[in-house]
Amino acid sequence: MENIYTLILVSFLISLILSPVFIPILRRFKFGQQIRGEGPQSHLEKSGTPTMGGLIFLISSLTTLIIFRVLETDVLILLFVTLATGIIGFLDDFLKIAKKRSLGLRAKQKIIGQLIVVAIFGWYLFVTNHSTELIIPFTDFQFDLGMGYYFFLIFIILGTSNAVNMTDGLDGLATGVVVICFTAYVILAHMSEMTGVALFGSSLIGACAGFLIFNLHPAKIFMGDVGSLALGSALASMAILTKAELALIIIGFVLVIETLSVILQVIVFQTWGKRIFLMSPLHHHFELKGWSEWKVVIVFWLLALFTAALGVLSVTNIYI
Repeated sequence: MENIYTLILVSFLISLILSPVFIPILRRFKFGQQIRGEGPQSHLEKSGTPTMGGLIFLISSLTTLIIFRVLETDVLILLFVTLATGIIGFLDDFLKIAKKRSLGLRAKQKIIGQLIVVAIFGWYLFVTNHSTELIIPFTDFQFDLGMGYYFFLIFIILGTSNAVNMTDGLDGLATGVVVICFTAYVILAHMSEMTGVALFGSSLIGACAGFLIFNLHPAKIFMGDVGSLALGSALASMAILTKAELALIIIGFVLVIETLSVILQVIVFQTWGKRIFLMSPLHHHFELKGWSEWKVVIVFWLLALFTAALGVLSVTNIYI
């Protein structure tokens, strides 16, 4: 555990140092966030806030892992998935800024890029004889998906990446929620004696915590797609390697309900022409109900803490 704390601290300090360096650079090059006109009007004042802040915690995490030579095979594949999806997000962010619009890469382009990353990750799992069984939380029941497991990888990695992206709509919301989720998986990795995976997650916890100081309301910088896609894929990959894939539904419950709110809103509106929520994702609904941005973030963080703890408890039986 001592190494875990050390990595968190070092990664935190690197992120804390890099953030005030990156912010003026991004502002100088006018890498500012484009705000959707149909969003809450209070968010229009955030237009121009430096984005692509995900570069900060990705660099901080990578630097920390190199310093401590945490570069075993599992860590390298986690880094590949994280950085590769981060590059896809970077391209998306860059196009948004270059074209001065709220949309960057086409959905098809992003999905193809993510599918290539998942295919390489799936190949790694196959050659290392990674189990294709899924464990039902709170039970000892397992079922084998066989080759279907590799299609399941697409669902969990793309789903989690886009869930973090959807949650990243309020200052500090997604960053805080993801830090909590990573903490849960670091605990599970430590319990299963997957030291490299635990240290990888620890480096991201510290890096995101340092970034969070500048991402809190009023945010001085946003993570952008380079951050949200990378963090989502990293979280899903840790869930896969620790064999706690289905527990991610509980641990990442806030991410799940944010995504479901968007899906339900679209389905109901296209079917019956009505809206379930004032606006989706769910955090915007509470904003329009009169909650302050801080209140929404704190409540969602507390919910994430509760469900993350519950998620850890749901699978601890497989490590005992």
